[in-house]
Amino acid sequence: MKEVTAAIILKDNKVLIAQRAPGEKLAGKWEFPGGKIELGETPQECLKREIQEELEVEIDVLDFFGESIYAYHSGSINLMAFWCQWIAGDYKMSVHSRIEWVTRQQLDLYDFSPADIPLVEKLKAVMNS
Repeated sequence: MKEVTAAIILKDNKVLIAQRAPGEKLAGKWEFPGGKIELGETPQECLKREIQEELEVEIDVLDFFGESIYAYHSGSINLMAFWCQWIAGDYKMSVHSRIEWVTRQQLDLYDFSPADIPLVEKLKAVMNS
């Protein structure tokens, strides 16, 4: 099972979501940004690296938020999400075609990848409306 991380980044009571770019796995689907844990890396180290690579921003990884296990045709993943805080940098995209800051109510308007859906539901339960 692949271990994958996801960042829950909040700003002004909105959460950052990203759309997978054409040519990527799950192209067009929305997700919380993150990526695969490399050998010898902690989930927190992975998130810092992945967010730097994918969005060119520096984050602090805070508390564990939750996890989702999902079996895709290509194999199962364990998606581990963490609360994160933006520290520095301007958001740029390399593996995403769009990023959006959305409210709790707007989360239902986006087509999330299957592994992210349980995290979306949990986030809707804890975010201020």
